[in-house]
Amino acid sequence: MAVLAVQAIRRMRGGAQSQLMLGADGNLYVVKFKNNAQHIRVLANELIATRLAELAGLTVPSCDVVEVTEWLIANTPELTIEDGPKRQRCSAGLQFGSRYVGGLMPGQVVDYLPEERLIEVRNLEEFAGMLVIDKWTCNSNGRQAVFEKRPRERKYKAHFIDQGYCFHGGDWVYEDIALRGVYARNLVYTSVTGWESFEPWLNRVEEMGADKLWSIAEAVPPEWYGGDTALMERLMENLLVRRSKVRDLIAAFRESSREPFPNWKTGAQVAVPQMFPEPWAGEGRKWLM
Repeated sequence: MAVLAVQAIRRMRGGAQSQLMLGADGNLYVVKFKNNAQHIRVLANELIATRLAELAGLTVPSCDVVEVTEWLIANTPELTIEDGPKRQRCSAGLQFGSRYVGGLMPGQVVDYLPEERLIEVRNLEEFAGMLVIDKWTCNSNGRQAVFEKRPRERKYKAHFIDQGYCFHGGDWVYEDIALRGVYARNLVYTSVTGWESFEPWLNRVEEMGADKLWSIAEAVPPEWYGGDTALMERLMENLLVRRSKVRDLIAAFRESSREPFPNWKTGAQVAVPQMFPEPWAGEGRKWLM
């Protein structure tokens, strides 16, 4: 069941021109619309990659399908999408909603921290875990995060947001480039000393069952990818294959000119990647349409 949006609050920053909306469940959602300025498939990307990261145990906002009615759009002039000089109404129907970090009574939420505060982030080691997800899903954008600090708390906590450009955005192809899908500042990777720094997230990805991936895919409204079931199947089957490539993709980033892991111990033992049987097509699939 989709969450019903009952009120639009304000437009959010960003290329997708998302809207902050109140759901009938009492939660705030950052809602991306089907006719956003990027691509309709970014809604599917957001749902799939966010739930994959959640399964791996990373700090991402809860997400859901949000229904926005024709009545709400007709009675809310601010619900528009701008494309240069053109402006159109947001489309009604099923949209993607990411739970607003901090909720109705947030403490302090920021998208940038100076180095002296960034190094103190409570879950800084999760940036290595999110790198696992970004490389696995071929995120073609920079890694985005916001930082939350509740009242009376001294340190911030990172929440990983904006998975719209996983699977190379609307293209749904896997074109791996070493310097994509990574956070802009090397400071977040200072705790990486070897492959053990990517655990337990790397192992969870490598061992993630096909049934879990298909279950996530089945939750994506078909209208978000044109109802092309074969296209969705191909995307997920290739994602299954890529479980065994994640270490190589991280290694390519490690060996890049950016030198992101200055504390990597060169003599550290290299874990042997888990091998998976072939063929992949249909592995554990229970496709329900």
